Amino acid sequence: MRPPSIHGFTLVELIVALALAATGVHGLGAWLTEQQLRDRADALLHALRLARSEAIKRGARVDVCPAAGACAGGPLPWEDGWIVVADAARETQPPILRERRAADGITIRGNRPVADYVSYTSQGRARRLDGALQMGTFTVCRPGLRARKVVLASSGRARVETVTETCP
Repeated sequence: MRPPSIHGFTLVELIVALALAATGVHGLGAWLTEQQLRDRADALLHALRLARSEAIKRGARVDVCPAAGACAGGPLPWEDGWIVVADAARETQPPILRERRAADGITIRGNRPVADYVSYTSQGRARRLDGALQMGTFTVCRPGLRARKVVLASSGRARVETVTETCP
C-alpha cells in the first residue's frame, strides 16, 4: 500500500518562491520610478512643443514658466510644476493654456538661459523677452537614476535625451 501523497511546498521551495517574488517587486518598483522620471521629462517636452505651436497659431508670444504665477517675475523651481501662458508680458491675467503640478522626488533644473522661463515668438523661435536667443537644457533627475535632459535648440525645437550620468 502506498503512503498518502502530501500536497504542498518544501521549505526550500517556499524560500525560493519568496526570493523570486521579492526580486520581482523590487524590479517593478525600479521600473515604475524610471517611468515617472520619463513621464516628467516628456511632460516638459510636450509643454514646450505646445507653447511653440500656440505662438505660431496665435501670432503672438507664448511662455512656459515654472509654477503658477511665475511668469509675473521671480525665479521659481521647475519641479514645483509649470504653466504655459499666452502673451504673458502684455496681460495682467494671461490665459493659462496648460498647467502641470509637482511630482514627488523629481528635480528639474534649467541652465541659465532657461532657468526662469522659455518664451516663443510668433515665428516659433525661442527668444528671451529682451530679444536674445534662448536655448538651453533642463536636467530632470531622481536620485540614483540616469538623468534625462530636455534640450531646447536654437530653432525653438526641443527633444529629450537620456544621458549616462546618474542623478545625485
